[in-house]
Amino acid sequence: MMQLYFGREDWIQQAVFALRRFVFVDEQGIAPELEFDQKDQFCHYFLLAEGQVPIATIRYQSLDSQTIQPDRFCVAKNYRKQGIGRQLLAAYEQKAITDGFCWSVLSSEIAAIGFYQKCGYEILSPPFEEDGILCVKMGKNLC
Repeated sequence: MMQLYFGREDWIQQAVFALRRFVFVDEQGIAPELEFDQKDQFCHYFLLAEGQVPIATIRYQSLDSQTIQPDRFCVAKNYRKQGIGRQLLAAYEQKAITDGFCWSVLSSEIAAIGFYQKCGYEILSPPFEEDGILCVKMGKNLC
């Protein structure tokens, strides 16, 4: 059974970091020093787990008092294309609305643009490189 957690307790961070290492470092080849940054110790995380297995995560962080920035969003390979990412992003956005945020802005890999568009995001920038991956800025009005 899947369970959604939110927080920054050690066990949540350990599960989140293990999943991010697997998806971003091992699968996508992002350097660990780029994937793991100083924000990690201060941010809260959404973690979706099936039993003891972490299957999806998003880092909860804000850009300013009105803008939330979903970041370090990933779903384990065996769980993709099942609606899990959409459900997790919806939970993230609901928490952001409850916390008073009205705007969500993120960096999307080119391959994920369609996913975010289905979730209501619009492209805000031309392509740019971030951590060695071609991305675009995308945004969504939450209010």
